[in-house]
Amino acid sequence: MSSVLMKKNAVRMHTTERPIVAHLKEQLRQGDKSLVGNKGYRRYLKVQGNDHFAIDEKQIKAETRYDGLWVLRTNTVYNSETVAHVYKALWTVEDIIRTAKSIMDTRPIYHRCNETIRGHVFCSFLALLLKTELERRMKFADLKCEWAQVIRGLEALQQVEASFQDKRFVLRSQLTSEASAALRATGVAAPPTLRELP
Repeated sequence: MSSVLMKKNAVRMHTTERPIVAHLKEQLRQGDKSLVGNKGYRRYLKVQGNDHFAIDEKQIKAETRYDGLWVLRTNTVYNSETVAHVYKALWTVEDIIRTAKSIMDTRPIYHRCNETIRGHVFCSFLALLLKTELERRMKFADLKCEWAQVIRGLEALQQVEASFQDKRFVLRSQLTSEASAALRATGVAAPPTLRELP
């Protein structure tokens, strides 16, 4: 297991700006005995006088060495920069999982055996993978569309077969701008609005 020490892209905090210290000072004015049980507060306290507590300024100053730094532990072989980028991108995975059911309008599915559970997980993962890839390609092509509009546009895309004067034709529904953008991003050509079948 290796550790990676990274610098945050944030301004270093002054010790008096620490929210926990500011809250601790407020709590000390109301009485100090109850604060000792709080592990977050306890490290910033020192005994003063007759069993009273005060803020330990030396401890706060010592901890400023770590302001703007954080540690990641990993068992991968990737370099520090890659590990940091992947870690910072975790919120996207969590966001996708949190919104997948509402976006894909899935209904509850009840399983009775392991094979169907694996199949359900695989299909859900595949759907998320396709969504992520489409979003990536649209971003790369600088196409800015709301995801719900893209889905509605693609769902509305239909083809109908019709006969006229002994000839067969296929008519395509009109493309929304979002559906058109999604097709362009993937390199898929939209079928013609009207084509004759052989």
